[in-house]
Amino acid sequence: MNKTIIITGGAGFIGSHVVRRFVNTYPEYTIINLDKLTYAGNLANLKDIENKPNYKFVKGDITDAIFLKNLFSEEKPDAVIHLAAESHVDRSITNPIEFVMTNVVGTANLLNTAREQWKGEYDKHRFYHVSTDEVYGALGESGMFTEDTKYDPHSPYSASKAGSDHFVRAYHDTYGMDCVISNCSNNYGANHFPEKLIPLAINNIKNNKPVPVYGKGENVRDWLWVEDHARAIDVIFHKAKAGDTYNIGGHNEWKNINLIKLLCKIMDKKLGREEGTSEKLITYVTDRAGHDLRYAIDSTKLQKELGWVPSLQFEEGLEKTVDWYLQNEEWLSEVTSGAYQKYYEQQYKTK
Repeated sequence: MNKTIIITGGAGFIGSHVVRRFVNTYPEYTIINLDKLTYAGNLANLKDIENKPNYKFVKGDITDAIFLKNLFSEEKPDAVIHLAAESHVDRSITNPIEFVMTNVVGTANLLNTAREQWKGEYDKHRFYHVSTDEVYGALGESGMFTEDTKYDPHSPYSASKAGSDHFVRAYHDTYGMDCVISNCSNNYGANHFPEKLIPLAINNIKNNKPVPVYGKGENVRDWLWVEDHARAIDVIFHKAKAGDTYNIGGHNEWKNINLIKLLCKIMDKKLGREEGTSEKLITYVTDRAGHDLRYAIDSTKLQKELGWVPSLQFEEGLEKTVDWYLQNEEWLSEVTSGAYQKYYEQQYKTK
């Protein structure tokens, strides 16, 4: 069946993997990648598919309601997969209003535009909102987040994502729109912007720079390979019931310090260094304000109802990730230097 799908934030880390999967897996779909191209949006992530006949890139801002209305009128999308978001907790502490605008107002604009465009035919259209496990707050040493866990966000980032989740559910309940939500644990893999923990550590170890670890490194996160996340989004988009929510997790809980030490060990092996060399780069820094101690996702519902399971264990996925960064030094150098932001001008303004 032919569909036109707008994927927001499709030039970002997770979004680029979702766009690639949909473009390659469903040649009968038209995939429109809508991205503002902020610091985290990198079109070089999609060089391999940018000339596919079923792929189109549109540069735009989801906080601009008039732009969205014109886009929906022109493209007449059958569905939206919404990933566009400000997502870095540290940045949200520095500039919370930017997160409110993008994550809350931007999501509400998308919902309202879709509501007006799809009025009277909500059963033929789907709005899929991709969220985070951080909306649930923090866990103690035991227990896991389920789809019924009460929301308890602790940072401006997680509060803004919680707000956007509430708007999505409200539009389903109030207007009868076909809306679904997924809440995912930490992702890792290729094309991750290098201010995030794993790519930052890889880059710093490679260049013999200090590897910063918050506090004592006791914070625990559940890690999921990004391609497994993209596969889960594919399954949920096609099979979930309207109004449903699914948690996506890798069942891979790691303390930050143990993760970094494993990464150091892998990097020593890959770089031909004596074991223990990279661990000397670990530097403990002042803990982040409102830093949640532990996240853990229970994805039993997704596995039982829709048949999705993660394909990689963390150690294997981390080795694949290290290999990718070491084999793509040009990508990493362009991102860290800011040169990647010229790609749009080079590729799209000249066409």
